[in-house]
Amino acid sequence: MKTIINRILLTLFIAGVLAGCKRDFLDVTPLGEISSQTTWADGALSTAFVTNLYNGFGPGGFDEQMLASLSDEAVFTHTGRGITTVNDGSLSPSTPGWVHSTYEWGNMYSRIRGCNVSIQNLGTATFDDDDLKDRLKGEAYFMRAYFYHQLVRYYGGVPIIKNVYGLNEDYSIERSSFSDCVNFIVSDCDSAALLLAGRDMDKGRASEVAALALKSRVLLYAASDMHDGPTLAAKSSVMNGYAKPEILAYTSGDRAARWTAALNAAKAAMDKSKGGYKMDLTAQASPEDARNNYMSIAMGGGSTAPGVDAAASVEIILGRYNNADQDDWGGPYLGLFNGPNGYHNWAGNTPIGQLVDDYEMMDGTSFSWSNTTHKAAPYKNREPRFYASIMFDGSDWKPRNLISGDADPYNQIQTGQYDLVVGGNQITFNGLDTRSSSIEDWNGSRTGYYMRKFIDPNTSIVENNTRQYIPWPFFRYTELAFNYIEALIELNRDTEARDLLNKIRFRAGMPALTESGPALRDRYRHERRIEMAYEEQRYHDARRWMIAPTTLGRKMTFITVTGKFKPGQTLAGKYKHDETIYNYTYTPVINDTHENRVWLDKMYFRPIVRDEMNKNLKLVQNPGYE
Repeated sequence: MKTIINRILLTLFIAGVLAGCKRDFLDVTPLGEISSQTTWADGALSTAFVTNLYNGFGPGGFDEQMLASLSDEAVFTHTGRGITTVNDGSLSPSTPGWVHSTYEWGNMYSRIRGCNVSIQNLGTATFDDDDLKDRLKGEAYFMRAYFYHQLVRYYGGVPIIKNVYGLNEDYSIERSSFSDCVNFIVSDCDSAALLLAGRDMDKGRASEVAALALKSRVLLYAASDMHDGPTLAAKSSVMNGYAKPEILAYTSGDRAARWTAALNAAKAAMDKSKGGYKMDLTAQASPEDARNNYMSIAMGGGSTAPGVDAAASVEIILGRYNNADQDDWGGPYLGLFNGPNGYHNWAGNTPIGQLVDDYEMMDGTSFSWSNTTHKAAPYKNREPRFYASIMFDGSDWKPRNLISGDADPYNQIQTGQYDLVVGGNQITFNGLDTRSSSIEDWNGSRTGYYMRKFIDPNTSIVENNTRQYIPWPFFRYTELAFNYIEALIELNRDTEARDLLNKIRFRAGMPALTESGPALRDRYRHERRIEMAYEEQRYHDARRWMIAPTTLGRKMTFITVTGKFKPGQTLAGKYKHDETIYNYTYTPVINDTHENRVWLDKMYFRPIVRDEMNKNLKLVQNPGYE
């Protein structure tokens, strides 16, 4: 644990605080520094301290490297970032690969310490506003619960630290059981919800509903296969041989009771929320409306593009918002990180074929490469969320001339190779958004696709040189609905589950489901995968359902596209997608040259890095990393 902090630095620019060592040289407080005693005697300074806790959120999921690229949603285009270390199973305590700050062990405990300082000092704070004290304490409880939740869902049970350590104290402490960690997080959520109840909180700050939403997620995970001891052991020999199973899962107790607790928590959060966006439809929306619905939800009120409904911001329960006064390396540059290289973007986290293929046809049937009609035109007649989430060969995008000259007056994504007549000669033309592009030949997609979801469709924003302000959704109403549906299914209440699941499908322009039993569970899991794509859900869902060997560990499929002139047809000058001129061929290919993905059961939990193990000799390592 970090050493005790006796003097608190208040950085006025970010209204946050940094920790520093006590200096008694001349008994003078340096300019720009404020003592701990002064901080907790002043409401504004106490607010600044608690506000700094939110820096532990980082950019949310909007970073250059996204969690989607550790799942079967995306692949990270660039090399040397540690993602391959994770995906090929070579991660270890000394070589953990890519670890984001929002779940890195040491950073989370540093943030937890700030929460403990806040909770401890707000109990004895001397400023007069008791209502503000309660609000700030509620936020600190929420943030502590959130940081512990991040640790537990990546590592399993962790040491529970509630006090603020002093100098020369023994910082060694054992990992708590998974059950104790869940109970602790739930208790903090309850405390936060009570203290924040009825308050109209600013956007981006914890609220009563956010606390209940976090509680819902934690209890849903707790009820899942990965955290049921007998199920975990039965499905994995690596986990079965672990000497401390209580750190990873419940080793006793009633699983139905855990599902009931998850059900009740989801219902309580839904009841306290303002409700989701367009969750009251009784029939499927039109394809155009459905596409706009999904796009509006993804924008979260941060776009003024045509078709985007700002009212969809009601969907977000807790978001990480960006504004023009910030220049954070994260959310504002998501389009730059992930957009096409033919627009001078970086193609970072590109969709893989497995995700693209999982989007249904408009009639609710599955897409299949074995279907000759589907194979001939794989991007036609797909469900509306597909068109709001994926850029594919021939799809319309922004005015390319705003950033890449007059290379493409048709503003279409080009990820294939096409016949073209140039200077009177027929050539093979490499599309402008390929890795052989004439605009940029290094930042191109490897998969043949680009991410569209979360990139502002406003045509005046061409992300290479303009920031966007789309909020990251830590929690949104539809996740609560999914949590409730999952618990209903596990408790054999299929009719209620199906009715609510169909509300989500109607909003997405999809027909109603009719399945029951295991088939309904499969349809639910599919629906959650599609609806929550790129929202840091799939990586955790595949693990907690223990389907990772056949999902996260499968070989990736990319797409190759060719356009050959039809007999008697030619095109000279600038290329455009035109099915009257070209015969297009779409070929899915397995690719393991960029990443040779495998699944090893040790990967259900991350390793605790060696430095942390050396600092605290009472820690035990996760299975497969000993």
